[in-house]
Amino acid sequence: MGAPVGVKTHHGGRGLIAARLDAEHGQWRRGARLGYHAGRIGRRQVRAYHSTPPTGHHRLTPGTISLQTKQSGHTQQSGQPDAGNEAWPAGRILRIGTRGSALALAQAHETRARLMAAHGLSEEAFEIVVIKTSGDRILDRPLSEAGGKGLFTKELENAMLAGEIDIAVHSSKDMPTVLPDGLELVAFLPREDVRDAFISPKAARLQDLPQGAVVGSSSLRRQAMIKRLRPDIEVVMYRGNVQRRLEKLAEGVVDATLLANAGLRRLGMAHVITSVIETSEFLPAVGQGAICIEARGDDQAVRAFLAPIHHRETEICLAAERAFLFELDGSCRTPIGGLARLEGDTLSFRGLILSPDGREAHETEREGPAAQAAALGQDAGAELKRRGGPDFFKV
Repeated sequence: MGAPVGVKTHHGGRGLIAARLDAEHGQWRRGARLGYHAGRIGRRQVRAYHSTPPTGHHRLTPGTISLQTKQSGHTQQSGQPDAGNEAWPAGRILRIGTRGSALALAQAHETRARLMAAHGLSEEAFEIVVIKTSGDRILDRPLSEAGGKGLFTKELENAMLAGEIDIAVHSSKDMPTVLPDGLELVAFLPREDVRDAFISPKAARLQDLPQGAVVGSSSLRRQAMIKRLRPDIEVVMYRGNVQRRLEKLAEGVVDATLLANAGLRRLGMAHVITSVIETSEFLPAVGQGAICIEARGDDQAVRAFLAPIHHRETEICLAAERAFLFELDGSCRTPIGGLARLEGDTLSFRGLILSPDGREAHETEREGPAAQAAALGQDAGAELKRRGGPDFFKV
């Protein structure tokens, strides 16, 4: 496949990356490798240790979690991978970087469990390093006002570039479309349910909420879609982790909230869902439900080690979705929805942009060969960008 403007082939056609032509230097700036999680492997108690040792790292017993308190130095190794694993250097510990929320830790544990099963390794071959990000610290204002998607990835990426961790496990919907030089998205896990979940003690569905009800959401996409379906509803900013949001709902701060079904399922909390909203009504965020793994582009050992757990179908779908988002310059500041599905060798894609107040929306669809996933997404983004015009996302 020829690489269209803004999208380039990667590693001999085995993957796709979003790329931007740097006008000043006339060079391609590599972005995220484009490319979802179904079914949990194992269910472990999540333990986080919040002490701050003088060394900056807290070494725990093998297989538990360490809290990285500053980004300098290397974490001491403990435990040995199986010597017979040819894809992984003997004695090397894979350091998995993650945020400290329960959901982020569940995703890191999922990644570790899949790698353990794929390579026949024990927990001693891995270390989970918890790093607090800017997005975790900022709870008093919308992320759209504080810097957007990169707030949940910057510190993890800095640690990777400094050699303090080997990989970072992310929710794909949190990933910017352009990554720092030297980093790539090298693997995706099978995608979980992409739909949004409606949670309320007062109504079975969003449509059934009483007139003037209050709904809490931190997502500009969800806020705009709620206003589009129910202009009478008051939508309020609603930050915090999943548990805190549910606590505020129980306290009556809001009448309802919306969360990603995938996250609740990964946390073993599907029982709190009142109803699931179909994608025909609520198009999910780009990458919703997908776990991606970021690594240094030149670390071939890590790339080979992750290959057995990589889910190609998810990579193809995310290629279309992330190219769509890239074309729109989308971030947490913009209400955008996008979803790609793969049936055999045919990819179908739906994309949507909304004004922040939900009063105006433009939607488009594409269908074509899976090999042209990124081109299909990019073309859909270009169409909606033309239709919306330069001032579309301004309130």
